[in-house]
Parts: sequence; C-alpha cells; structure tokens
Amino acid sequence: METITLWRPTGPEEWELVEASGRRRWPPRLPEQPIFYPVLNEDYATRIARNWNVPASGLGIVTRFEVEAAYLQQFDVHQVGGETILEYWIPAERLDEFNDHIVGEIVAVTRFEREGDRGGDAT
Repeated sequence: METITLWRPTGPEEWELVEASGRRRWPPRLPEQPIFYPVLNEDYATRIARNWNVPASGLGIVTRFEVEAAYLQQFDVHQVGGETILEYWIPAERLDEFNDHIVGEIVAVTRFEREGDRGGDAT
C-alpha cells in the first residue's frame, strides 16, 4: 500500500490525547477548529511548532505519520504561503474517517520548549 508522509506541529494537550490513543489517532477538533491541518513537509511543521506552539503553550512537538495515498487523493493540497507552505484541509467532521487511514503510529520527531527548558529530538 502506498502512503504519503504527513507532518503536524502539535502542542502538549493535543499530544497527550494522541498518546492516549496509542499514537494512532488525532483527537476530535474543538468547536472553534473546523479544519484539521496536516502539512506536507518537516520544515513547515518545525517552524509552526517552534514559532507558534512554544510561545502559546511552552511546548511544540513535530510529529510525522503516514496516510494511505489513495485516500488522500480526494483532498486538495493548499499552498498557504511560500512555495513549501503546503497543507491538507481535512474537515473536522471527517477526522474519524481520516484517522482510519493512518498507517502505523504517529511519531514525535522533535520537541521544542521555552528557552531554558530541554529541547531536541523527541523520544
């Protein structure tokens, strides 16, 4: 089965819920979050985790996961900035279905913490 690697910058609360799922599923969106935004490259996810998640919550985690390529074909890739600022827009009401097409585990690749805290590779 062909898969596509996706990335997601994640804060501490969302990561805790991912871990509670056995690192297999993304948690439901909150009412003010109508779209789930996985991104297509590690650099973009890293910038968001470091520059947005850390100031907002003290911790940003870059995650990586695989999704069935055939399933993703129904969604458009959106360029939301520069050439490499690419993401899928998954409607919140379809997130359970999206989760069913994740292959393997959601992996924490890198952690960023507020200055003075430990950061670096996730374990």
